[in-house]
Amino acid sequence: MEEIIIIEPNRSLFRFPWRELLHYRDLLFLLVRRDFIAKYKQTVLGPLWFIIQPLMTTIVFTVVFGKIAQIPTDKLPPLLFYLCGMLPWSYFSKCLNGTAGTFINNAHLFGKVYFPRLVVPLSVVISSLLMFAIQLGTFLVFWIYFKWFTAAGDLITPGWAIIVLPLFLIQSAALGLGVGLWMTALSAKYRDFSYLGDFLTQLWLYATPVVYPLSAVPERWRWVSAINPMSAIVEIFRYAFLGAGTVNGTYIGISAGMTLIMLISGLLIFNKVERTFIDTV
Repeated sequence: MEEIIIIEPNRSLFRFPWRELLHYRDLLFLLVRRDFIAKYKQTVLGPLWFIIQPLMTTIVFTVVFGKIAQIPTDKLPPLLFYLCGMLPWSYFSKCLNGTAGTFINNAHLFGKVYFPRLVVPLSVVISSLLMFAIQLGTFLVFWIYFKWFTAAGDLITPGWAIIVLPLFLIQSAALGLGVGLWMTALSAKYRDFSYLGDFLTQLWLYATPVVYPLSAVPERWRWVSAINPMSAIVEIFRYAFLGAGTVNGTYIGISAGMTLIMLISGLLIFNKVERTFIDTV
């Protein structure tokens, strides 16, 4: 007996197509495959770019911020310090930038066939997780080298937080998804936001303790860092792998609260704009 599917207009901002997402899970994994494979299909190095890009960025950070600016790294090897900070940041920025172009980049697809629009940004979050796994493997290679084959090994002491890192990884995904949904909703009407996305991400990078430790921020200004949800995530990654980092329960609570606000509000604005965006894109 054939299954009958009835498609009805979504008239409520608070109604999300969770059941439909499960029904379209095959499409979700097809888009994940497309995002991961098609991006580097015509390149010579292919997925190796997932390793080369963070390594090149880390080398630049080591030279500019470590050697020239001499910004402290909590007495840790600069290469390992920056690589660890780039782990959650790279995943977050990939989720944000990939989600930010949902409406504009897929308008031709949305205008032809129906499926839950949320499938596309979710596919970005999942495909970026594969990139994170590759970069984590690269980081662990350097971690093993510095821990067991250099004099700095005694300074590298993994903390208990390593067992809860998956929760903070999920938080990074939720934050990137929430902010990305805001960006794609705004860029559907105001195209300026599609050009501002990369610029705002770069500014956010330097407002996050990726190239400097939170301990280097004066006490009276740390509340500013606490408002940034990524600050607590980056610091707890460093604490988990390297044993260095400012882990504060209040900062973690603020970070989780800000992430939840961005995710829920992003879903609501996405739900509202998806009804009419095809007329404005």
